[in-house]
Amino acid sequence: MDKVTSGAKAALEGIADGATILSGGFGLCGNPMDCIQELANRGVSNLTIVSNNCGTTKDGLGILLANGQVKKMISSYVGENKVFEELFLSGKLEVELNPQGTLAERIRAGGAGIPAFFTPTGYGTKVAEGKETRTINGKNCVLEHSLRGDYAIVKAWKADRWGNLVFRKTARNFNPLMATAAKITIVEAEEIVEVGQLDPDQIHTPSIYVDKVFKASAYEKIIEQRTTREAS
Repeated sequence: MDKVTSGAKAALEGIADGATILSGGFGLCGNPMDCIQELANRGVSNLTIVSNNCGTTKDGLGILLANGQVKKMISSYVGENKVFEELFLSGKLEVELNPQGTLAERIRAGGAGIPAFFTPTGYGTKVAEGKETRTINGKNCVLEHSLRGDYAIVKAWKADRWGNLVFRKTARNFNPLMATAAKITIVEAEEIVEVGQLDPDQIHTPSIYVDKVFKASAYEKIIEQRTTREAS
């Protein structure tokens, strides 16, 4: 039952070229930075990454893009990454864009064992091209298939040794969804506590979804866009 490993290197052992990886995070908030850096260190390639976005040019998942390790991105928002733009326009990166709510639901459905669902979002747009459509209760809908991955990399605030997880405020974002939809879920947590120290009513992701946990390093809390005003 004890799922704690010595660190990112041990937790990510076995990840090979061609893997599909679900990554939590939104912008640079709640990103599993230690896992991302370890993937970069390992040099695994031809990765398919499922994430709301791909970090920035120098941080987050952008590190893997800059290294040429990503074959395909399945995401929602990609506007903060110049490397992403360059790779896509040059044909070196395959991109599957999703409306943000559709992406979240595709992952949630994957975790719930639901193979596909109909949604009105995207009907009549490029998002719907080549997909089955149907009118349901008077609304035109598009068939979207669920998403699952070989691995999920997740950032939590607290975890116990069994893998029960608590996330902190907006750093929760896509992390709980990703944790449910992979064959192997790897978690880096800011704090690891003993079993019984987390209030059962406060647990966001139960341990059944988690395979490995390690203590996150004291990495920098990066600000994606620093906005200030002149002192009055």
